[in-house]
Amino acid sequence: MLDQAHHILKDIFGYDSFRGNQAAVIECVAAGSDALVLMPTGGGKSLCYQVPALLRDGLAVVVSPLIALMDDQVATLDELGVSSVALNSTLGPDEQRNIAERLKRGEIKLLYLAPERLVQPRMLAFLQKLPIALFAIDEAHCVSQWGHDFRPEYLQLGQLAELFPLVPRIALTATADKRTREEIAVRLQLENAGCFLSSFDRPNIFYRIVPKDQPRKQLLSFLAEHKGDAGIVYCLSRKKVEEIAGFLSQQGFPALPYHAGLPSELRAANQKRFLNEEGLVMVATIAFGMGIDKPNVRFVAHLDLPKSLEAYYQETGRAGRDGLPSDAWMAYGLQDMIFLKQMLANSEGDERHKRVEQHKLEAMLALCEETRCRRQALLAYFDEDLPQPCGHCDICVDGVETWNATEAARLALSTIYRSGQRYGVGHLVDILLGRANDKVKGLGHHHLSVFGLGKQHSEGEWRSLFRQLIARGLVDIDLDGYGGLRLSESCRPLLRGEVSLQLRRDIGSTLPKKPSASAASQLVRTEERQQWEVLRSLRRKLAEEHGVPPYVIFPDATLLQMLRSKPSNLQEMARINGVGGRKLERYGESFLAVLQGNSSIQKPAADLRHELISLACAGMTPAQIANRLGCTEKNIYSLLAEAIGRRQLSLEQAVDVPEDLLGTIQDAFLDGEGELPSSAVVAEQLGKEVPIGVLHCVRAALLAEFGE
Repeated sequence: MLDQAHHILKDIFGYDSFRGNQAAVIECVAAGSDALVLMPTGGGKSLCYQVPALLRDGLAVVVSPLIALMDDQVATLDELGVSSVALNSTLGPDEQRNIAERLKRGEIKLLYLAPERLVQPRMLAFLQKLPIALFAIDEAHCVSQWGHDFRPEYLQLGQLAELFPLVPRIALTATADKRTREEIAVRLQLENAGCFLSSFDRPNIFYRIVPKDQPRKQLLSFLAEHKGDAGIVYCLSRKKVEEIAGFLSQQGFPALPYHAGLPSELRAANQKRFLNEEGLVMVATIAFGMGIDKPNVRFVAHLDLPKSLEAYYQETGRAGRDGLPSDAWMAYGLQDMIFLKQMLANSEGDERHKRVEQHKLEAMLALCEETRCRRQALLAYFDEDLPQPCGHCDICVDGVETWNATEAARLALSTIYRSGQRYGVGHLVDILLGRANDKVKGLGHHHLSVFGLGKQHSEGEWRSLFRQLIARGLVDIDLDGYGGLRLSESCRPLLRGEVSLQLRRDIGSTLPKKPSASAASQLVRTEERQQWEVLRSLRRKLAEEHGVPPYVIFPDATLLQMLRSKPSNLQEMARINGVGGRKLERYGESFLAVLQGNSSIQKPAADLRHELISLACAGMTPAQIANRLGCTEKNIYSLLAEAIGRRQLSLEQAVDVPEDLLGTIQDAFLDGEGELPSSAVVAEQLGKEVPIGVLHCVRAALLAEFGE
């Protein structure tokens, strides 16, 4: 059985060997047994049911919660030559009847269905007449009523055990703590299934969490390392999503919004663009992401605190599915805590459920305020032990400074108590710093014994201290009032002097101290870039011809291996991971021609212009674009001027010219009468102060504005 599985893996999927638990899972399911599989995002879950589907006779039925995920899987399998279909609400009656006939004739190997459709009596009756190879239940954590992605339809999937007692079932998820795993097993009747737990660790992801301090500036500092990369920025509210998407676009990062309040056509169009284009940033609520298979997402940023470590793990796990270096960055602050605690207090559900959610939020806050390795703390939450610090998170790389905050914390607690346990952090800090403003004086708080006793610490230090007291549960937020602070029972030992308290010292710099190894431009060496871009250009052209996202043709990891191993014939090309028989036959010669420097395979001019515009919109300088595309700066400036003239780019997107200098240049062009002088004439007039390429761009912008 495993020999056959290896043949399928190599011949169809193009991989030499299975990873982790894949072989054991495949052997279990192919032999007819049930399996519960926990495997991190990017760990290769789909192979765990796709290979057994090809080993067993009959139809494999895959339950998937999202149309986008189904379509992506079907497109990928189609490129591999495996017959598969997705039966969903986007299909008309004739298309559905055609699929039903093909299923009866045994022409389809994998059928993707939403859980709502599968559990309809008519569908179940139809499937009972067919030979079924297996049922695969993807995103199985959706069955958990305690989980963050609960889908009530998943609860009905337990009946498959009774209706199809001889058909093996495999449930798969990337996000499940011990409690959720047990719930999946009970609700899907998989108590006797083989349980395959892989490590939760995603070693290619660098984790960084910073306290909020001008979050938009912080985000731009982080994104400066990721010019030209695809990424996701998560926000809690729809309004904030649209504001941040607009802000990033203005700052030269091509960004699209995605949230449940947008028209469904726009949501679908934005998602399609994100999957199909290079270097886009999706700014989204948590409505976006589950089932997004784009492997070359180089970063995930959170501008708001997720409500649980499960949510954080799943959302950050959308970065780096191809195994290449990626970043998970988050900025969080006191308001995030208050907002999430208020949401929890106002949510529906019994007290037991709220206690569980409160525990999850506390675990999320603990990760933010962590003083040891982030990865160790994250994995410990999922019952996994990492013996040594990872060396690949902000704490491991930058270190963390702590201080003895015992006396300061007691003073802060005393200030909360003496002012009546009803005021927010801003007012408490004013009291501690001795600010006799109208509110403080109006309440008589300038007469409190604690007034002005905290001047040895800055406002930022006090705010950080209050935030950490709340995160540690020493202080509660009065959610029934106006977000004022009050003492919790757990602060008594500290007040009585029975314990001491060490807290993090927030560092001022929010810029990472590590070199960014994850930006796409740094995945390849300078001398490789021109060939890398031609490979990507060919991939994009083929993807457009076949109507699939570029990564379905070949992921970045496969292109990178091609670039490095330089295969000289199809036999050598076949040894590259991700190049299966069908893809070798379809695309092998084209990619070989590029790798061998065949002069007839050049980057089309239209592609070059398209790439240049994308890179300029992403904020790259002309010098960086020239380096990226393997062109001279002179050529890049000419193409930028041409794009400005065609109104495909604004002058601000193309070149960065200080406002006063821009005014001088424009005056030089507009001083005369009649036609604008040439750039060479203005260059002579201005001396060597301005590069001729910049003058070309300014002249093109003036012509575009005033007409020929």
